[in-house]
Amino acid sequence: FRILQHFHTTAEDYTIIFTSGCTAALKLIAESFPWIPEGTKQPSSRFCYLTDNHTSVVGMRRVTASMNVLSVPVTPQEVLLAESRLPAEEQNCTTPHLFSYPAQSNFSGTKYPLSWIQDIKSGKLCPIKAPGKWFVLLDAASYVSSSPLDLGVHQADFIPISFYKIFGFPTGLGALLVNNRIAPLLRKTYFGGGTAAAYLAGEDFYFPRKSIAERFEDGTVSFLDIIALKHGFDVLEKLTGGMEKIKQHTFALAHYTYTVLSNLKYANGAPVVRIYNDTDFSSPDVQGPIINFNVLDENGDVLGFSQVDKMASLHNIHVRTGCFCNTGACQIHLDISNEDIQRNLQAGHVCGDDIDLVDGRPTGSVRISFGYMSSFEDAQTFLNFIIATRLSKSDTEIPVKFLTKLTTEPVPDDLPSFNNADKFSPVLQISDEELRSNLSVTKTAVNWQPLETKAESIRAAVSETAVPTCRKGGKPITVANIYLYPIKSCSAFEVTEWPVGNQGFLYDRNWMVVNQNGVCMTQKQEPRLCLINPSIDLKQKIMVIQAEGMDPISVSLEDNTEKEAMVCESKVCSHRVKTYDCGERTAGWFSVFLGRPCRLIRQSSDMKSKSHQKNTKGLSSAKNISLSLVNEAQYLLINVASILQLKEHISARLEKPLEIEELIQRFRANIVISAPESFEEEEWAEISIGALQFQVVGPCSRCQIICIDQQSGERNKEILQSLSAARGRKTNFGIYLMNQPSHSSFSDILSVGSQVLPVLKENTEIQPPTSSEEKYSG
Repeated sequence: FRILQHFHTTAEDYTIIFTSGCTAALKLIAESFPWIPEGTKQPSSRFCYLTDNHTSVVGMRRVTASMNVLSVPVTPQEVLLAESRLPAEEQNCTTPHLFSYPAQSNFSGTKYPLSWIQDIKSGKLCPIKAPGKWFVLLDAASYVSSSPLDLGVHQADFIPISFYKIFGFPTGLGALLVNNRIAPLLRKTYFGGGTAAAYLAGEDFYFPRKSIAERFEDGTVSFLDIIALKHGFDVLEKLTGGMEKIKQHTFALAHYTYTVLSNLKYANGAPVVRIYNDTDFSSPDVQGPIINFNVLDENGDVLGFSQVDKMASLHNIHVRTGCFCNTGACQIHLDISNEDIQRNLQAGHVCGDDIDLVDGRPTGSVRISFGYMSSFEDAQTFLNFIIATRLSKSDTEIPVKFLTKLTTEPVPDDLPSFNNADKFSPVLQISDEELRSNLSVTKTAVNWQPLETKAESIRAAVSETAVPTCRKGGKPITVANIYLYPIKSCSAFEVTEWPVGNQGFLYDRNWMVVNQNGVCMTQKQEPRLCLINPSIDLKQKIMVIQAEGMDPISVSLEDNTEKEAMVCESKVCSHRVKTYDCGERTAGWFSVFLGRPCRLIRQSSDMKSKSHQKNTKGLSSAKNISLSLVNEAQYLLINVASILQLKEHISARLEKPLEIEELIQRFRANIVISAPESFEEEEWAEISIGALQFQVVGPCSRCQIICIDQQSGERNKEILQSLSAARGRKTNFGIYLMNQPSHSSFSDILSVGSQVLPVLKENTEIQPPTSSEEKYSG
C-alpha cells in the first residue's frame, strides 16, 4: 500500500506484481498480454513502440514475433502527427493493441506527454491506423526517479518501475503496476511455486490463485527487500519533502549545468560540447535532470566518450557513456543510420565496449544525471572538470559571480532541507546574456607544437604497398630497454636480454594479486602495488619479491599445479583464467604490506593454452594466440622519441618537469625502442627484431594508471589530461604486439641493442597536418 500511496492510487485501481527488475516486468507483459496473432478471423494485434525506448522495451518484439504479432516502431514526430479518431466502423473492434512509450527518455531526459495515455486509450490519438482497442504501457523507470507520477490522473495500463532508481536500493527488485481493468485479461502459461491454487502432477489440471499478484509472482519473492521498501519511501519523503521537491531540485541543477555547458566556447568561438536535447531546459514538466552530450575539440570534431570517461574518473566524477541501452534515440541524435550500426558491428564495436569512434564518427555519447542527493557543488565540480580539461589554465574556474547567482524558494519549516544547511532549495534564474558576459573571457586553446620534423620523414616515404622502413640516411631503430612485470600491476623488472616464450616474455605477468573475493587487484584500486619489486633469478629458479620495510620473500618458478596447490578460476578483464594459489606465507606477506587481505596467485601452466586466448585479426597461421595475465596482447611497445615529444608538452603544464625515465616507467611497456621519428610506430603493421616476427595488433588506449608515480605510488591526474590534450581526440600511446609461437626447441632471446625492422601499413595516405590530431601525432 505504501508503493501505491507513493503513486497516488489505491489497490482498487492497481495491482503490484513484484519482479526482479524493470526488464523482468516488461518481459512479463510481452508474454501475458492477450495478443491476437495474424491469420485469425479477427483483426490481429499490434505492438507499437516509440523509437526512443529502452532496449528492454524494444526487446519485447522478439516475444511478439514468436506469437505471430506484428511490431511497429514509431518516432515521436509520427505520434504527434498521428490521425485522431478511427472511422466509425472500426471503433467497435475489440482487438487489443499495446502502445509503449517512456514517461522520460533515459537518453536525453525528454519528458513525453502523460496526456497521451488517455488520448490513446480513448481513441483521440492513434499511434498507427489499426482497428481495435489500445492499451498503454508507460515505462516509468527513469521518470519516477526524480518526478512525481499520479496514477489517479494518468491511468496507464502497465507501469514497470525499478526501486533502486528511486532511492538507490535494492538493485534486484522491481515491480509491475497493472491496471485492474486489464489484469483479468492477462494470460499466463508457466506456473511456479506459490502461483497455483491447485494442480495435479499426473494430469493436465491447474487452477491459478485468485490474486493477480500471487498468480504472476513465481517462486519466492525477495521478501526482505520488499520489507525495506517502506523505509526507503519514508526516508525519501522525510529527507526531501516529496517528489515535487526532488523534481524542482534536480531540474534546477540540470538547468544550471546545461546553461553553462551550452555557452562554453573555445578561443575561436567553437563550442566545447554538443548537447543532444529535444527541449531548451525551460521547464521541469518537459525536461528531466539528464544532460547528454559529446565533447568537441577546437575544430568541432568529437572526442571519444571513452576518453572523456577516463578523464572524469580522475576527477572522481562518474558518467555514463555509450548509447545507454537506447539505440533509437542514439541514432536520431547522433545521426547514425541503420547501415552505420551494422558497419560499426563489423568494425568490432558492440554495445558496452569502449570503441567510441569509427571512421572519426562517434558511436555514442556521454550522459550525466542528477538525483535527490546531488548538490550544487556536484554541478560545479563537473563544470570545472570540463573547463580544466578543455580550456586554458587561466580559465579553469567558473566565474564566482556566475556560479553563485542563485535565487531560492523557501521550503516549509517542518521539512529538512536537501543540504541541511538552510531552508532553501536552489532554483536557478540566469539569463543567456549574463552567461555570455561572464564567459566571454578570451580562451587560449592548448596547442602542442611538435618537434621540427626531418626533411625525409618516414611519413613521406610511405608508399601504397607495405615495404620495410629503410629510410635514406635515417638512423637505425634499436631496442633501448626491455622490461617484464612478473606480478601484474607490480613494479617492472628491467633486463638487458630475456627469453621469449609462447605467451610473451618468459614469466611476464604470470602472477597477480587478488583480493579476498578472488578479484584481480590493479594499481587503479591499490596504487601501492607499484612499490612491490619482483625479480626473476633464472639460475636459482625463483622469483624474489621485495618492498620497503618488508623482508624479501621468494616464490619458486616451478609449477606447483600437481602438488598441494589448489587450482581455481579467476578473471582478467573478462577473460577467464585457470590459476593456483601461492600459499599462506606469500598471502600473509602481501596482506601485511598492502594492509588488506589478499593473495598471490599464478596462472596454471597446463591450462595456459586453453584458459586465456585472444582472437587476433591478421595473424595468418594461428587462430588463437595464448596470453598470460595481460589485458590485451603479449607485448607493449613504446618509442623514446614519442616519450620526448610528450615530455615537452607535459612539462609545460607541470610545476616540476618529469624525467624521461619516470615517464617510461609510467607507460609500463615491455619493449622500449629508439626511433628517429616520434609516433612513427603508429604507422607500422609488423616488425622484426632479430629472428622474431611481431604483428602490430593496435594502439594502446591509456587509462589512469599512467597518472601513478611508479616510484612513490602518488597520483597526478595532469598526466592523462596532458596526454589527452597532446594527442587531440585520443589517449593512445604505444602499440600492442603479438608473435607466433615458436616451433623451435631452442628459446628465442630478445636483447637490448637489437635492430628493429618495421613494415608499414598498406595504403597509408599521408596528408599535411590540418587537424589537432594529425598535428599531435607527429
